[in-house]
Amino acid sequence: MNRIAFQNLGKRYGKQWALRGVSAAFAEGEVVMVIGPNGSGKTTLIKCLLGLVRSTEGSIAVNGTVIGTDPSYRAAIGYMPQLAEFPKELTVEQLLRMMNDIRGARSGSTDDRLIASLGVDALLDKRISNLSGGMRQKVSAVLAFRYRPNILVLDEPTAGLDPISAGTLLEAVLHARRNGATVLITSHIMEEVQRLGDRVAYLQDGLLRFALPPETITEVTGESVLSIALPKYLAQLSPVHVEGL
Repeated sequence: MNRIAFQNLGKRYGKQWALRGVSAAFAEGEVVMVIGPNGSGKTTLIKCLLGLVRSTEGSIAVNGTVIGTDPSYRAAIGYMPQLAEFPKELTVEQLLRMMNDIRGARSGSTDDRLIASLGVDALLDKRISNLSGGMRQKVSAVLAFRYRPNILVLDEPTAGLDPISAGTLLEAVLHARRNGATVLITSHIMEEVQRLGDRVAYLQDGLLRFALPPETITEVTGESVLSIALPKYLAQLSPVHVEGL
């Protein structure tokens, strides 16, 4: 089953196209690493998927239903932004309770394993305003996974995390995949991309150039390390070439 399907998706800001003709489908139990240069359209793609901006053309289907103005589909999505913003006057515990109310979560229905494994249990009585950036990232990770979504959208999720916490978060991604979740991750860390990605979706100038398994890229180029293989693979593509879709 395809959890996410983009069909000829385009987004224009004024005269500038941020996305053009993006078509791809991502299945359950698949981790897709979304990469590309700054300004390539990664953030716009995520915002369109989350309904934070409306596409100029094309469509997006989530769990088999084309999304429109009804935001209810987002209940199936866990989102971890690169820079999380929460009400600063709340404590972490108050924030978690508020999100339970917003989500309509019943007692015992949440997945709270990351609260302990990321050390968020030690932050419960702290106000958001007193948290470091890394601490806020941990809270954001807890909220993304907590409501057992079948789609996860993680925007540079390990940025600002210490190595142990980053490893814990990536293990949570693999656990979610084993349980059938579809995971979209933006990352600039090629080691993460190669380790986690079932496919690598490469955006450039608003175009989806390819969506391929990382091992395909390394095999074609004869390079075992993705950070070395990727530039060689891109050099082989024609300007309008799109592959693996």
